[in-house]
Amino acid sequence: MKTFLKKIRSLFPLSWKDCLILVLVMAAGSGICTLLQTISTSDVHVPMIFVLMVLIISMLTDGYFYGILAAVASVFAVNWAFTYPYMKLDFSVYGYPLTFITMLAVGIASSALATRLKEQQKLRLEAEREKTRANLLRSVSHDLRTPLTTISGSISAVLENGNTMEEEEKRELLVNAREDAQWLNRLVENLLSITRISGSSAIHKTDELLEEVISEAVVSFQKRNPDVKVSVSLPEEPLFVPMDAMLIEQVLRNLMENAVVHGQTTDRIQIAAVREGTHIAVSVADNGRGISQQMLPHLFDGMIPMEKKNSDGNRFMGIGLAVCRTIIEAHGGTISAANRKEGGAVFRFTLETGGNTRYEYSG
Repeated sequence: MKTFLKKIRSLFPLSWKDCLILVLVMAAGSGICTLLQTISTSDVHVPMIFVLMVLIISMLTDGYFYGILAAVASVFAVNWAFTYPYMKLDFSVYGYPLTFITMLAVGIASSALATRLKEQQKLRLEAEREKTRANLLRSVSHDLRTPLTTISGSISAVLENGNTMEEEEKRELLVNAREDAQWLNRLVENLLSITRISGSSAIHKTDELLEEVISEAVVSFQKRNPDVKVSVSLPEEPLFVPMDAMLIEQVLRNLMENAVVHGQTTDRIQIAAVREGTHIAVSVADNGRGISQQMLPHLFDGMIPMEKKNSDGNRFMGIGLAVCRTIIEAHGGTISAANRKEGGAVFRFTLETGGNTRYEYSG
């Protein structure tokens, strides 16, 4: 019985949002047809307008139900309100039965086509997400081995041969172990973020002051990198952006860490934010060595080419930048990277603006 009820609900989903879309779009179509009737005595445009309304409803709602319902309702609306005799259902007028049948068929076909396209898009996004997840897992399995081996080897060397080692040699081993432990800590943070997004169908966003989020990320970054100068440029107006503050802060930390680790010669980082229409664009630029053209297409895949990943300088990029992309796309934004003409690299991401919202994650 429960299985049967689930099938019924899947065929006839009840959504107040979809119902509201159906009512508003149909009302808009009726209003347009009424307005056109005051301009022209011809009614040949009416069926086409309602077919367009059916297509719009199919694109904006979930499943087949609302599109097909709109197609059937359109046939009766056209016959009742826009076909003589007006305000009366009459399918016996010569030529109109074929017109209405054709209109119903076109409406249903349009609804089915729009719904099928949306389903294919969802499947494509799901396939891309699974590919990204698999790449991340492969990247993590590769990246975990080296730091764990280094930490274990360094500590064992100090414990077993500490009495015969020079102080400088012991310090070097312990510093290396600490750096690898810090890198592992960042890796775990990234993995937790991926789990947090993947384990739920949505992320919850609240309006946050972008200046405060950037400030928190910079303070956290400079505790680990006190020798790197970070400057921030923001508009005079306060920028309130719907976001998960912890995740966006992590994106900023990842990008700054990447600028230092991969840039190698980086000693200055510039963070800037500007309003671009309905989006806020944030850039993180450095004065390091830039990004090779070979690596640019793979930066956000989670799988830097293996010959490039063997060096410590590139190890962090594989997982860190893939996590950045996942977080930004979950916020409805985009992220990109490029080399600067004056030297170094710049990473840029966008965030949607607006009031409190809840973004359904599909990618």
